[in-house]
Amino acid sequence: MRNHLFSLSLRRLPLPLSLPRFLTFSIPDDVYDPPFSPPQKPNENDNNKKTKKKKKNDNKNGTMNLNEEAKFPLKSELPFDFKYSYSEINHSVKPISFRESPKFSPFGPGRLDRTWTGTSAPVQKEVDRIRIEEERKRVHGEPLSEEEVAELVERYRHSDCARQINLGKGGVTHNMLDDIHNHWKKAEAVRIKCLGVPTLDMDNVCFHLEDKSGGKIIHHNINTLLLYRGRNYDPKNRPVIPLMLWKPYPPIYPRLVKNVIEGLTHEETKEMRNRGLNSHPLMKLTRNGVYVNVVERVREAFKTEEVVRLDCTYVGTSDCKRIGVKLRDLVPCVPILFKDEQIILWRGNAIQEQPSNPECSIEVKESTM
Repeated sequence: MRNHLFSLSLRRLPLPLSLPRFLTFSIPDDVYDPPFSPPQKPNENDNNKKTKKKKKNDNKNGTMNLNEEAKFPLKSELPFDFKYSYSEINHSVKPISFRESPKFSPFGPGRLDRTWTGTSAPVQKEVDRIRIEEERKRVHGEPLSEEEVAELVERYRHSDCARQINLGKGGVTHNMLDDIHNHWKKAEAVRIKCLGVPTLDMDNVCFHLEDKSGGKIIHHNINTLLLYRGRNYDPKNRPVIPLMLWKPYPPIYPRLVKNVIEGLTHEETKEMRNRGLNSHPLMKLTRNGVYVNVVERVREAFKTEEVVRLDCTYVGTSDCKRIGVKLRDLVPCVPILFKDEQIILWRGNAIQEQPSNPECSIEVKESTM
């Protein structure tokens, strides 16, 4: 049996004489053999299409080509100084120091043709206000009719609107202008929802939105705005808005509350502060709330009270000081203490009760908190 199996295995082995012939045997070209078919040569037209698609995708994702990088520094014709926040910075108060060197521009090194001063990048050339106003009138075109305004309000007034920008405690920021123009590419108007400290002065927010973006507010309901781009707006001719790559550190300003309030002695200042802390709070403010009626409420309270306390628990120390600064200019009043997220306001002397400039007094719409 073993011999028989050994003879069968020998029969299956190839003969030594047939081995060279087997190695020299070649497969003809006309035989179709898919698993071992030679790869096709790449077509030049296909490679060109792929490179074109790759360039388009890079432009969509925001990456710049070598030709685009050569355009730096960017030159913008916007007729105002570039700042981080246009509505929440008091330009009349000059900082006493900086937390970071002014030579570090938030626009990046060599990316802007303007010089960063620590708080702003001022315009280099003189501004022709007449030409700018004429250009804005041309872009706005004829005023919208009541039916057109109602149609736009109905389209963008809902809370789930896709064309919405949230405006927080930073107010009207520089990069928000670019977001507005990006929405205007596909929509006639953009819905802006305001929360936090900027809602104390909605007129200031409306002014800076119209002045910096070039649009027009066609609807205003408490803290919600509708910003219209204009009839003749062309997205291809939108202004060049260089973006800030990071938020600059806020500079150091003079102390807001002094140890002894001007017009009072040390004992009177201490008594006013204790009286305010022990008084009943006029209002309780929430974090990122709507403060459109706070100014009017404080004015009404000062007709009968000399000191007013605002309960700002969970609002935050920085927001408390922002609220105190705005109330000082809008009411007007004198903030005398910020302690444990409580704001103590003094109505001041008889001379300080009425503002010297009538433009300082603004009308604020009342709404329920």
